[in-house]
Amino acid sequence: MQKRFALKLVAAVALAAAALSPVMAQQTVKFASIVELSGAGASSGTQFNNGAQLAIKEINATGGILGRKIEVTTNDTTTQPGVALALTKKAIDQDVFAIFGPVFSGSINVSMKESQKAEIPNFTGGEAANITTQGNPYIFRTSFTQATAMPKAANYIKSAKIKNLVIMYVNNDFGKGGLEMVKKALAGSDTKIVGEISTDSAQVDFSAAVIKTKQSNADALFMYINEDESARALKELRKQGWTKPIIGETTLTGQKVIDLAGEAANGAVAHVGLTADAPIPALLNYKVKYARAFGHETDHNGIKGYTGVYILKAAIEKVGKFDRKAVAAAMHGIKIDAAKNPGVLMNVGFDDKGDLDRESFLVEVKNGKGVVVAVLPPLNAANVNVKVGDKAPAKK
Repeated sequence: MQKRFALKLVAAVALAAAALSPVMAQQTVKFASIVELSGAGASSGTQFNNGAQLAIKEINATGGILGRKIEVTTNDTTTQPGVALALTKKAIDQDVFAIFGPVFSGSINVSMKESQKAEIPNFTGGEAANITTQGNPYIFRTSFTQATAMPKAANYIKSAKIKNLVIMYVNNDFGKGGLEMVKKALAGSDTKIVGEISTDSAQVDFSAAVIKTKQSNADALFMYINEDESARALKELRKQGWTKPIIGETTLTGQKVIDLAGEAANGAVAHVGLTADAPIPALLNYKVKYARAFGHETDHNGIKGYTGVYILKAAIEKVGKFDRKAVAAAMHGIKIDAAKNPGVLMNVGFDDKGDLDRESFLVEVKNGKGVVVAVLPPLNAANVNVKVGDKAPAKK
């Protein structure tokens, strides 16, 4: 009798465990961070990952997303597109809900084809224009596309009445995309491009590139290369006596560039999509939290990772369920109000390609710090400054 009772008890426990296991499995949602933690992109990838991890920690501390805590795996691409591709396939096998990264355009252009096939939302900090022009409905950018950023940079160049401009760019997807877009933005203006100087990713010696810059007899230099290389180029420019304006984009005036370049960075001016030094309380608060968590200052890549996680959270809550396909569809045309979703830091809207629009900034390096000298409005303010509820409207 006792034996029969014991067998029944074991069977009941087994049935209860089987019934509970799906419930337990639903207590988390899996994300993958696939980023450059070593190699030429280590600075960008580490910052992006740190920002994402900070957002995830905050969200989990307040109950997660729709009651689920976020479980994240972090993977190093070593700044190699092939590694990024393999890690994306691995993340797909692990049935992640979303992927964050890579940051470098060359890597995301390769890996996002796999996340698209698996119908997994993929958030990137890459800026190359072609990332979102390939018809991939699962790719979303946490930075400006070059097609949005370069017209703003070009407006500054035109307003400064620069007649002859030389462009220094990095010879990869990121650099070539930027070159194409700034040329397009300046076409038909009074500014003439008198030289295009190609450099390499992770380049150390910029003496020849600077000699070519000086030989162009341009009135100003537009520099569009990665952070570490920007610092080396700035030092070489000052060493060779360049005193004319140096203009660029976000990668020119980040705090790491300023720290590495020292006094050589002073006077550089850039259009910046994101900066923690902007006169916006939410950004300034984020800057303090990041420094407290990681022991160093954030740059724009950290903000990209941080806001990317919160943008996805807002989209999931708008849909009201963990449905990757529905969330990706909701991202197209979404307008997120920072008052209701503080983690996004600024009001932001996404278009039908996965590109965002929001306020941006003009930054000048003064005395070793990037100083915001102007706040620039979104290109399409009507598509950004619209408040969004937390839930999708009910269908009639």
